Amino acid sequence: MRPLNPIAAVVIGMSVILAAAVFAFVGDLLRDTDRDPNAGRIDRLTQQFAQQDREIQSLRAELNSVKRKVTELEGKVKELAEAPRAEPVPPSTAVAPPPGEPLSQQLFFDQFGGMAPPEETENMTEPMQLARKRFNEGIMRPTPAVLRQILGEPRSVYSTSCQPVTNPKLLKTLVSRDIGHFRLTMIRPALDSLGQIMERLRKEEPDIYAAIGTAGALCARYVRGSNRSVSSHAWGAAVDLTLKKNLDRMGDNNTQFGLVVLAEFFNDAGWYWGAGYSREDSMHFEVGEALLRKWAAEGKL
Repeated sequence: MRPLNPIAAVVIGMSVILAAAVFAFVGDLLRDTDRDPNAGRIDRLTQQFAQQDREIQSLRAELNSVKRKVTELEGKVKELAEAPRAEPVPPSTAVAPPPGEPLSQQLFFDQFGGMAPPEETENMTEPMQLARKRFNEGIMRPTPAVLRQILGEPRSVYSTSCQPVTNPKLLKTLVSRDIGHFRLTMIRPALDSLGQIMERLRKEEPDIYAAIGTAGALCARYVRGSNRSVSSHAWGAAVDLTLKKNLDRMGDNNTQFGLVVLAEFFNDAGWYWGAGYSREDSMHFEVGEALLRKWAAEGKL
C-alpha cells in the first residue's frame, strides 16, 4: 500500500471537521426552530382573539335583548299616553243633608255625579239567619279576584275614601243614569238590570218603590279597616239602597221589612243580597257571579 499523501490527509481531515461542524450547525438550527418563541406567542394571541370574539358575541346578544325590552317599554308608554283619561276630580264630594232629613250622614258623589255609598267595615257578625235560609239560593257573590278577571283593576292604589276609577277598560263600561228617584253610576248592564227590577217593583209594590232611595253605587276604595280588601263597589257592580231615606244598620242581624221584599226581586234577577254576608249588610245588593259572567260572554262588558 502506498503511503498517504500528507496534503491529501490534511484535506480529508479538514473535510471531516467541516462536515461535523455543518452537521452540528444544522442540528442547532433545527432545535432553535423547535424552540421559536414567536410560535408560542402566535398561539397565545390566537387564543386571546378567540376569547375576545366570544365575549363580543355575548355582549351583542345582551345588547339585542336590551333593545327588545326598550322597544316593549316604548310601546307600553305609547299605549298609556294614548289611553283615555278621566277628568281630574276630587276623590269624593260631600254635601250636608237637607234640614229634617233622617239620613244622619253626609252624602257623597262619585266622579260622574252619581251617589257613592258610605264606608263599609270589616267587623264581622254571624250571617242573618233569614237571608241564609231563604235568599241567595244558587247565587254566588263575585269575589274581588273574579271581578278583576272580568273587569280589570279599577285603579292602581286605594284608600278608605272614594277615589276615581282610572282603568280605561272599566271607564268605557261605566255609565250614569237616573233610576227611579236617584242617580247612579254602575257598569252599563247592571244599570239595565236594575232599571228592570225597579220597573217590576213599581208595578207590583208601589209603596216600597216610592220609599226607595240610595246610599250610592260606584266607589273605588278599600273596605274600612283593611289595606288589601277592595270594596265590590269599586267595580260599579253593587248598590246600597235606603227606605224612606233611612240606612239599614250594618252588622246588627236585623233588616228593614221592605229590604226583605226587595231581596226577592233582586234574587230573581240574579243579584246577591248582602244580608247573607258574614258581616250582615242588608242595604247592599250586587250582581251575582253567574250574571256577570253571562254579560261578559255576551260582549256587554
